[in-house]
Amino acid sequence: MSHVNTKAKVRLLAPLTLVVALAACSGKDEPAPAAPTAPATPAATPAATPAPAVSAKVQSMGTEELRDLASKALRENRMYAPAGDNAIEYYLALRDKTPDDASVKSALTDLLPYTLIAAEQSLGREDFAEGQRLVALIEKVDATAPALPRLKTGITNGMQTALKRTQEETDKVKKDAENKTKQLADQQRQQQASEAEAAKQIAAQQDAARRESERQDGERQAAARREAEQRQQAAAAAQAAAARQPAAAPAAAAALRAISTPAPRYPADALRAGTSGEVLVEITVGTDGSVTSSRVLRATPARVFDREALNAVKRWKFEPVSAPVTTRRTLSFAPGG
Repeated sequence: MSHVNTKAKVRLLAPLTLVVALAACSGKDEPAPAAPTAPATPAATPAATPAPAVSAKVQSMGTEELRDLASKALRENRMYAPAGDNAIEYYLALRDKTPDDASVKSALTDLLPYTLIAAEQSLGREDFAEGQRLVALIEKVDATAPALPRLKTGITNGMQTALKRTQEETDKVKKDAENKTKQLADQQRQQQASEAEAAKQIAAQQDAARRESERQDGERQAAARREAEQRQQAAAAAQAAAARQPAAAPAAAAALRAISTPAPRYPADALRAGTSGEVLVEITVGTDGSVTSSRVLRATPARVFDREALNAVKRWKFEPVSAPVTTRRTLSFAPGG
């Protein structure tokens, strides 16, 4: 430690010396002040132009008022704080007014170690405004104090470190905000991409379903066309076969004598619609006179009266013949006929 710190230790161990000096200054018997507790003030960056070491209000006071206030401040352990109401400021103002008063100089010498300790503590908690104020008091007490350069350097470096830390924290907050903004933008882009992909998949599924429906419709239409063509081909083949088959011998057909030929039932739908037509059927009569087979050769209109015509001829009866006879008959359908 410096010479000043060594002197502070000696004076802390010998409080009687401080009592004598303070009594001589105030003209009263007063108890020695207890060691002060450094005020807990938050760290702050001081202003560019620090305030004067001794406030203008204290400088404007008279000597007697200053002595009284200095004694009271010592009794209440206000050795160097608060600013504008502490013992060291009052004694500095007294020294300016009574520069030859040895008791004032002695009191300032005794208060200096406490102020040095407080200045060190203000640097430790980064209260640079308070540190500057205390350094200004120390410098006004003794401009050649060995601790002054170190304290001033400590304040300057501490302020630069605090400023750098603040800037780093600000940059970190800014960077975190930028990263968060970027992350949110990335999440939004990913969500939009996911939604676009989902929409694309839905559109593809709908398109596939449409194509499948069109394919099934095409297959159904093709099947319907094939069925119609098959029916037409079957009818044409039947007509061709009928045309190729020779007509029954006139004698054989004439030999058939009908016993019972009930008329066909008129289809209800055709009757309601007033539809008329005829069906040419080919029948084969067995030797017992019953119809053993029958088929439609031609029908007008097609498939309206076919079933009833075939049902009717199956019930027909003829007189027995010596050999089966195949012949044709035309069944007519007319409403009210």
